[in-house]
Amino acid sequence: MSNALAIASVTAVLRDLLNNGLIDHNVPGAIGDVTVTAVPPDRIILEGSSLTSRLNLYLYKVSHNAGWRNVGLPTRDSNGERVSNQPLALNLHYLLTAYSSEELHSEILLGYGMQILHETPVLTRDAIRNALQPPTHGMSASGLPPHLQALFTSELAEQVELIKVWPETLTAEELFNTWSAFSTAYRPSAPYQASVVLIESRRSVKSSLPVRARNLYVVPFKQPVVEQIKSQAAPGDPILDQPILAGHLLVVQGQNLRGEETLLKVSGTEVAPDPLDITDTQIVAPIPAALPAGVHGVQVVHTLLMGSPPVPHRGVESNVAPFVLRPRVVEPVTIANVQGAGSAPRAADITVTVEPAISATQRVVLLLNEFQTPASPPGSPVPPAQSYSFAAPPRLNLQSPPASPPGASASITFGVSGVRAGRYLVRVQIDGAESPLGVGAGGRFESPLVEIT
Repeated sequence: MSNALAIASVTAVLRDLLNNGLIDHNVPGAIGDVTVTAVPPDRIILEGSSLTSRLNLYLYKVSHNAGWRNVGLPTRDSNGERVSNQPLALNLHYLLTAYSSEELHSEILLGYGMQILHETPVLTRDAIRNALQPPTHGMSASGLPPHLQALFTSELAEQVELIKVWPETLTAEELFNTWSAFSTAYRPSAPYQASVVLIESRRSVKSSLPVRARNLYVVPFKQPVVEQIKSQAAPGDPILDQPILAGHLLVVQGQNLRGEETLLKVSGTEVAPDPLDITDTQIVAPIPAALPAGVHGVQVVHTLLMGSPPVPHRGVESNVAPFVLRPRVVEPVTIANVQGAGSAPRAADITVTVEPAISATQRVVLLLNEFQTPASPPGSPVPPAQSYSFAAPPRLNLQSPPASPPGASASITFGVSGVRAGRYLVRVQIDGAESPLGVGAGGRFESPLVEIT
């Protein structure tokens, strides 16, 4: 890559190319003295005896090269260390203008200048070195201006891409605006572009070690799709739509569910189903034992075995499908410390054992529905069945079974009050997930029950 002197070096090479081309075509002999310059147009004297025939190459605009603009990005890693020196890629826009006080001389000069650039569309490395190398034959470079001596070190000839030169097209409006910005009179001119100049920093970068071996894996795209979640009480039992209870098997149904390595991700917990229970349309797997009651998400994950030895890597994942894990009330429901007698309301402590265990952060509500109305005197109206709800108290010192997560409990005690004596159906609601009731032969809810006497 070249350094910051490359812009001036390109101009110097093009000026040298034009100057040598005019000499080769014997142009000075035809029209007199000719000067090739690279100065702003407003510095050229247009009238008087000082005006000589001149071909001027002026760099009027510099733009970024779109093809190289994003090469070398990013330049720094996540720690802020430099990992690459991004090249500054530039296009140089020139205006070739001919000046003369003699009739037709400016047109002659412009014609020769355009022919020279047309016949040299690429600045070769040798041409760049010859134009920028120090003087030979015992001559010293000390006689040159300091800025021209510095161009020897631009390294323009060593950059990756060669410099190409081609004519540009300016509209009448662009040409008018350009010469208006010069604040000078218009002269015959032709626009050209030189591309691409690559300027790169010499700063030290953090270099990564080479890759010792490459493993390429090509797999067909097979996106699993989960359509519905069902449950199965035990292997071989009918597949049920609802409810999904602790101890049941989770049945995931959908499309493209079987992969090279198939996992179920249940609320972040990975479950490895038995390969015999995996098909393209259905996966049967146990529900994680520590999964609390409530709403959960299920996702099918296909991992890829890569490396040597093969190690599972993340592959494709399905959509997340929700399901409700409902709690189960384990009978019997016990009652203690009953207070009240006769027709007075009762107060008591009701203890319910629940599967799965309840964590200390879950909201638990006890629901009581009167199973049958109490006896009434003949001819009197039957009072309606009563129903009650009681929220669980803060659970700080509850006993936890060994297999339960920290802070979880299998049994929970509710303090109830203002309850009419009688038998009640018992339900527990945990984070909105409600325990089911047992149905008898007559299609009537009949369990679990607690009797308050």
